[in-house]
Amino acid sequence: MFALADCNNFYASCERVFNPKLQGRPVVVLSNNDGCIVARSNEAKQLGIRMGEPAFKIKDLLQQHKVAVFSSNYALYADMSERVMQTLRQLTPFLEVYSIDEAFIDLRRFAPHTLPDFAGRVRQTVGQWTGIPVSVGMAPTKTLAKVANFYAKKSPDGVYLLLCPADIENALQQLPVAEVWGIGRQYEKLLYKNGVETALQLRQLPDGWIQQQLGIVGLRLVHELRGISCLPAQLFTPPKKGICTSRSFGHGVTEPAPLQEAVANFAVRCAEKLRRQQSCANLLTVFIHSNPFKPHLPQYSNSITLQLPAAAQHNADLIQQALWGLQKIYRPGFVYKKAGVYVSGIVPQSGVQGNLFGQKSRERQTQLSKAIDALNQRMGRDTVRYAIQGYERVWKLRQEQLSPRYTTCWNELLTIGGHNP
Repeated sequence: MFALADCNNFYASCERVFNPKLQGRPVVVLSNNDGCIVARSNEAKQLGIRMGEPAFKIKDLLQQHKVAVFSSNYALYADMSERVMQTLRQLTPFLEVYSIDEAFIDLRRFAPHTLPDFAGRVRQTVGQWTGIPVSVGMAPTKTLAKVANFYAKKSPDGVYLLLCPADIENALQQLPVAEVWGIGRQYEKLLYKNGVETALQLRQLPDGWIQQQLGIVGLRLVHELRGISCLPAQLFTPPKKGICTSRSFGHGVTEPAPLQEAVANFAVRCAEKLRRQQSCANLLTVFIHSNPFKPHLPQYSNSITLQLPAAAQHNADLIQQALWGLQKIYRPGFVYKKAGVYVSGIVPQSGVQGNLFGQKSRERQTQLSKAIDALNQRMGRDTVRYAIQGYERVWKLRQEQLSPRYTTCWNELLTIGGHNP
C-alpha cells in the first residue's frame, strides 16, 4: 500500500500562508518573467483561468475579478516544501519525496483499518504546522495512489482510499485517461485514436499492444493500474547524474559583463547542489542563446562542454571554468535571452582521486566552501559571494509581483504592527 500526500495548489497556498487576506480570493502565480499562469487557487480555476494561459491575454479578466497575481517566489516555495517534507518525516520515516509538493508514503507496515485515521493525521498535522492544505490518496500501487489523490482533492475531507477491487474499477471507469500518471499529450492522442478514453479501458488493453505502443514504461503503468506494484518506494533519493541551472533574462543582454555575472551565479548554484549531495563533477557545459521568438533580430545559440582538470564541487573552480567556456562561445552583436550551466560526469566526493600537488589547495577550498555555505545558510543566500557574481543583476528575471521571502531573508521577515491604546 502507498499513500500520496499532495499539497493543494501549492504555490498559491504558500502565498496565502503569510497573507490571510487572500483566503477566499482567486490567486494565480506566474511563470519566469511573469509570462504564463503556472498555479491557480480553486477560486481562479472556477473563473475559467487555464494553466499555461499567457497573463497578458487575460489581463482584463484578472482585474475584473480582483485576482491576486504573484511572480514565482522560488525561495519561499522551496523552503515551504522542505517544511512540509520535514513534517511528514515526523509522522513516518518511510517517505519518498517525489516533487516540490508531493511525497509517497510506504504503508506496508500499517494495518488497513488504521489508514483513514493516519491520513487524517497527516492532513491535520501538515496544515497546523505549515499552513499548507494537503490531500491524501491511498491505494495498493503508486499509480493507483495518484488516482486516489485525484479523487481526494474533490473529497470534502481531503482523503480517499482505494482498496477493494470494486472501488478501484469504479474509480478507473470515471477517470479520463489523460489524468493517468505518465500519460502525456502524445499518448493521450494515440489512445483516443484507438478508442481508449478512460483509465479502465487502458487497464483492459492487451499487454502486447501496450508494450508495442507505449513501451516497457507504459506496460509497468498498466500493471500498476491492475494492482501489481512495479514501482517500489525510493526512501533514499539517489544523487543526481546531471545538474543544470539556467534562466531566461528579464531583459535582453548584449554586453559580456552581465552574461559573465549570470553564468558565475549559475555555476555557484550548481556547486552548491553538488556539495549538498556530496558529489563532484567532471564535466561542465555552458550555453547561451538569443530569443527565438523575435525572428526579426539576429539569432545565435552555442554551447561548449569542458573536461574539468579534476572533479570539482567548489565555487571558484566551477566559476573559473564556466567563464572560460563563456569567453569561447560569446559573440558580440546579438541580444541574448538565456544562459545556463550544466554539470555532469558526477561522482561521489569520497571517490575523487587526489592531486599530489594540489591537495593543500583543495583542503583550503573545502574549508572555504563550508564557511560560505554556513554563513549563507544562516544569513541568506549570497550574503557571502564572489565579486564576479555582482549585485546589480540587470539580467535577473522580471518579477514585478514578487512577494517577500518570508522564511529565508532577514530583511523580508513578516512584520506585525499594533495600535497604541
